[in-house]
Amino acid sequence: MDFNQRYGPWALVAGASDGVGAAMAHALARRGLNVVLLARRQPVLDTVAAQIRDTAGVETRTLAIDLAEAGAAQRIIESTAGLDIGFLVYCAGSDTNVTPFLDTPLDVAESMVQRNCMVPVQLCHHYAKPMADRGRGGIVIFGSGAGLAGAPNMVAYSASKAFDMVLAEALWSELHTKGVDVLGLILGKTDTPALRALEFRRGQIASPDTAPPGAAPVDDVVAAAFANLTAGPTCLVGEDMQAVAELMASVSRNEAVHIIARAVEHRWVKPALPRPDQPRTSVR
Repeated sequence: MDFNQRYGPWALVAGASDGVGAAMAHALARRGLNVVLLARRQPVLDTVAAQIRDTAGVETRTLAIDLAEAGAAQRIIESTAGLDIGFLVYCAGSDTNVTPFLDTPLDVAESMVQRNCMVPVQLCHHYAKPMADRGRGGIVIFGSGAGLAGAPNMVAYSASKAFDMVLAEALWSELHTKGVDVLGLILGKTDTPALRALEFRRGQIASPDTAPPGAAPVDDVVAAAFANLTAGPTCLVGEDMQAVAELMASVSRNEAVHIIARAVEHRWVKPALPRPDQPRTSVR
């Protein structure tokens, strides 16, 4: 079967307004799939949809739904009733706060769990069944290196991304023999608008139009997704991410947590000035 026969006729892309999600939507359209674009901002979705129609000539639909709200999955399911969804991409739920857990309102953490855990479970349960029944289909769930071990200042995010990684692996173990390709794509630092905005806000890049140092291009991530689609359950994107995963696997779980904690402190946390009675320490 060609790509359209195996995964078409429709794809649903959650997080399709910009960054990796929008790039995935474009790539699926170029392969002949009609695309349902899902994100919060209707004007941005309309722009992406128009670009896809102009360049790929496929059908598009847009769903402006906040995935953090209760009942979001049911609204999506109802809005796509009658469409043959053969490919599901879940690329939503980045963390733009990077603040200590206790300094963050509880509803922010709850929204992260809703968006990154509850909704993908609900969507996979609904859309994977007809895929398995007809013996073809594809699911890509985007994860993060933050899910490899618990990290400070991103407690709910790292926990939810660990959930996403295991969710993709478990789905693959059940579905790959039924003709459904499932891939968990684990990203490291990636050049997305969300990351640019965060690093600019924290003074780490001079302009939101500047690519963050060391960030993987979005096109590389998309290429990795399609290159590894049938080689699930998990793909670590980029040499840096693969090296981090190898390091984590070579040490104890406790040591892994210490390593990632130091890395996060070095990247995001400005060290406090030591008190006169404290020796100066350095982050390694």
